[in-house]
Amino acid sequence: MSLASQHPMTSAQRLEYARTLAETVRRMARETILPRYLRAVREQKADGSVLTEADLASQAALVECLPELIMAPVLGEEMTAEEQGRVWHEGANGLWVIDPIDGTTNFANGIPFFGVAVAYLVNHKTQIGVVYNPVTDEAFYAGRGAGAWLNDIPLPMRQPASRLKEAVAGVDFKRISHHLGDELAVRPPYYSQRNFGSSALEWCYVAAGRLDVYLHGGQMLWDYAAGRLILEEAGGSYSTLGGTPLTAGPAIKRSVIAAASPALFEQWRTWLHAHS
Repeated sequence: MSLASQHPMTSAQRLEYARTLAETVRRMARETILPRYLRAVREQKADGSVLTEADLASQAALVECLPELIMAPVLGEEMTAEEQGRVWHEGANGLWVIDPIDGTTNFANGIPFFGVAVAYLVNHKTQIGVVYNPVTDEAFYAGRGAGAWLNDIPLPMRQPASRLKEAVAGVDFKRISHHLGDELAVRPPYYSQRNFGSSALEWCYVAAGRLDVYLHGGQMLWDYAAGRLILEEAGGSYSTLGGTPLTAGPAIKRSVIAAASPALFEQWRTWLHAHS
């Protein structure tokens, strides 16, 4: 199955392609990532983030196979900033965005919480998204207008908390202000808090109802391109902390606030704005 990038799709076609993409990613991860799990040597990139040979192998495999599904350029996390900028502008009418291993530190340390994130964008808006955890064999996927799924089970899998004080929150403290971090630590508005180390999977955990609300101080395009669609199609809501659009090109970090339901999102956003 292959499609030219400029050809419009119906919601049913987007879901069909999402399912095919999930299987493509699953197969690639089994062949390329899992054999390297618990054997990877961790290296450090110039920006301080972690890289392994498995990241590069996964990206190379996806760059090769994704255009066979939909003919479009591929923008990967492990490309240079110059390559990313060029591909971003070339791909306005159709673009693959990939994080070959999201949660590389977890992967390199043997922590079984990491994923492959793949999104297909048209006019820089996500149309298809897949996030796959090879260890648990959980494939989260969505097609715009066609719902969100986990291994063919529709999302969400449980109803989210109705009140913020009953919510389980996913919070990354590294990139938020000291003031907001102190407020969350000393006077948390939620029931409990988690941080798993893979942004792409954390988006999906909100979509599934495993987390009720979410806060991250700085994500790149490949961190959220797939997960935001999966959450949106599962009925959740999201924005940046400042309310600006989430898509702003590959070189810009954006804060993220999200919740599993619009009502809970309003409670979460109101509290964050009052305490930021």
